[in-house]
Amino acid sequence: MAVRGSQDAAPAQNLTSLRNTKTARHMISFGELRARLRHSLDKSTDSHISPYKNLWFPDDDMRRQLAFRYRMAGDGFPVSENERRILSWKDAYKDERAFLIGNGPSLNKLDLTKLKNERTIGVNSIYLNLDKMGFMPSHYVVEDRFVAEDRADEINALGGTQKSFGNYLRYCLKGEDVNWINVRMRYDEHKDFPFFSTNIARQAWTGGSVTYICMQLAYFLGVKTLYLIGFDHHYVIPADAQVEGLDITSNSDDPNHFHPDYFGKGYRWHDPKVDRMETGYRKAGKFFELDGRKIFNATAGGKLECFDRIDYNSLF
Repeated sequence: MAVRGSQDAAPAQNLTSLRNTKTARHMISFGELRARLRHSLDKSTDSHISPYKNLWFPDDDMRRQLAFRYRMAGDGFPVSENERRILSWKDAYKDERAFLIGNGPSLNKLDLTKLKNERTIGVNSIYLNLDKMGFMPSHYVVEDRFVAEDRADEINALGGTQKSFGNYLRYCLKGEDVNWINVRMRYDEHKDFPFFSTNIARQAWTGGSVTYICMQLAYFLGVKTLYLIGFDHHYVIPADAQVEGLDITSNSDDPNHFHPDYFGKGYRWHDPKVDRMETGYRKAGKFFELDGRKIFNATAGGKLECFDRIDYNSLF
């Protein structure tokens, strides 16, 4: 099986399809015409897309435009290049395996060079491990505004990976190569918390961790078997940390991740709330299993027990 690894590009057959779409753009199918009419008549907007209103708050007209674009994309009809790029990844890894890389200290127990030619998804400051890994993950996701703000220059300079961010981070994250996802941040812990999207061309939902969005991405990519590593699922708040509600600022090395500088001195982070995270993981696991897919925990140790365990080294 041919593997693209960290230099993944949009699937060739999908790009060919996109080129054909561009050259015959004047030919609109009946299905697309019907979708355009239906969504044009719907003047409602998507809720929970602007959690930080003082940082990114589109006006009503822009909110309607965004809702129209992502609803069209959800039906398979991209309106802008952003949605075309996102849709080009639908089922790109159909029936394949992939690895979702968490950032716990247990990563230091694994030989990550084995993943160089695998489908991989990484998050946040995973690039601090680049020298040990020898590659950037195929896909890279950021959800948290503290990570985005504090690491903006580094994140914006990253290459060799497919970046996916929520629109609400546009005020600090940049790039023509970014897949801007319609992330809807809802943390009111309603009875169905968290929602799970099987189609991130339409939307993705938050669920307590950036890795929950990654699970929705993996589903969209068509991944059959998703292996988790670095999911230690255990955090401590250092005694010298500055804590204001759920906001934490470190004053010393980070004990919770693979690198002491991950959330080291001066970096901000949020109370992880592992119970809420686990609720999201269980929801993702159910959606995978309902479609005949599976999530396994290949972490070396850790405290996450809601997925079946498998030994990392046995996978190679």
